[in-house]
Amino acid sequence: MTSIISTQTTYADIQSIVADDFAIMDEQVFGSLNSKVQLVMSVSQHVINAGGKRMRPLITLLCSRMLNDAPSEAAMHLAAITEMLHTATLVHDDVIDESGLRRGKPTANATWNNATAVLVGDYLIARAFNLLVGFGSLPLLKLFSDGTCDIAEGEVLQLQHQHNPSATEADYLRIIDGKTSRLFMMATQGAAILQEQPQYLEALSDFGQHFGNAFQIIDDILDYSGDSETMGKNLGDDLAEGKPTLPTIKALELLKDTDKQSFDKLRIAVQTGKTDQADKLIELVRRSGSLDYCRSRALSETELAQNALAKLPDNRYRDGLYQLTELATARLV
Repeated sequence: MTSIISTQTTYADIQSIVADDFAIMDEQVFGSLNSKVQLVMSVSQHVINAGGKRMRPLITLLCSRMLNDAPSEAAMHLAAITEMLHTATLVHDDVIDESGLRRGKPTANATWNNATAVLVGDYLIARAFNLLVGFGSLPLLKLFSDGTCDIAEGEVLQLQHQHNPSATEADYLRIIDGKTSRLFMMATQGAAILQEQPQYLEALSDFGQHFGNAFQIIDDILDYSGDSETMGKNLGDDLAEGKPTLPTIKALELLKDTDKQSFDKLRIAVQTGKTDQADKLIELVRRSGSLDYCRSRALSETELAQNALAKLPDNRYRDGLYQLTELATARLV
């Protein structure tokens, strides 16, 4: 597919393509909470209000309209459930990472405590499946149950490789396939199941997986080259947490045979999480050539996602999905 994005295209422009659907979906994210326990409601509303761009539910809405250009209450409801699941994973991530802030706002674990945050995250997952049962669709329930298992396994894999300087690119791809890309795939394929158009499931799956991969690789690159204020966290946080991200994995691989001293510094930092000289370690990763490799991988994954879109109905909603991929890669500039 050839580029159709203008340099002025914004996320809000893409969101406006399904503006009415999106507004209803956003209300449903909050309206679907019905716990009799006030603390559950308070914490849930806190984390949902901290919100983000609601990209995953936006993808569901765009996919649904792409396959059938008519308002779909079911698609809006499914999009809201997808956001609920995503929020739950963020709550659990913040506990694991001992994060105090997300998007510049206090996390649930910092505002209350770890136990409360974990249990409310569990509630959000349970409530999402409670709502999924209402569709009466076994294929949809299977998609989300299998996917949620994959997300949990991805998180455990990441924990298993924490502070492991021997983690490989293959390990990394298995991790992000679960913890990031799987939810993108659920967001896309769910729309095809709702619209009863199974012939598009494979292309939608490919789009979700490759876009999810590209999105995560770009996020990981920005941990070494982004802007702390925009990202809502300090550069080098992933390194300090010992996360096996592609920039670090590739830097270690490149330095091993070319700069033993730098290799040892980075290896020890990954193993111990001691990054009191974070600026020097970040510069070391940059100089290694790792980020150039990662950018190339991100662009390759983006191209694969765009190629998958070419197999889907050609309309303005598909254009919106394409524009999302272009916006993601624009973060690399």
